[in-house]
Amino acid sequence: MTEFLAQFGYLGMFISALLAGSVLPFNSEVVIGALKVMGLDPWILLIAGTVGNVLGGLFNYWIGTFGRMDWIEKYLHIKEEKIERAQRFMAGRGALMAFFAFVPIIGSAITVALGLMRANLPVTTLSMAVGKFIRYALIVFGIQLFQ
Repeated sequence: MTEFLAQFGYLGMFISALLAGSVLPFNSEVVIGALKVMGLDPWILLIAGTVGNVLGGLFNYWIGTFGRMDWIEKYLHIKEEKIERAQRFMAGRGALMAFFAFVPIIGSAITVALGLMRANLPVTTLSMAVGKFIRYALIVFGIQLFQ
């Protein structure tokens, strides 16, 4: 699947990041790394990856706004314990904690929990975008150091 998406260049990066940003298990880091090694522009990769990943996270947020744990567990495969752990992690900080949505395993739970809490959407989106951008920038420019 990674090779297939890499053939689509920037669109492939966007799609892989969108999938990875949602609750679907996907590794967009491999795609961005492969595309960078193939010579694609790092800044466009960063933008495509960040936008796709944030949209995936906002999908999780949107699902969370319904407040239906049965749906979250059934369709997103996020257990209530993970949501509770994410809510404890975010206690008192709310939307700013979206910065950590890039963290593996708990990142999806954070975005769903923010939706459940109906955290401030503009602050959530900005915080999430900053965190995801930094993560992709570290990957892209880290690879560039070794090329």
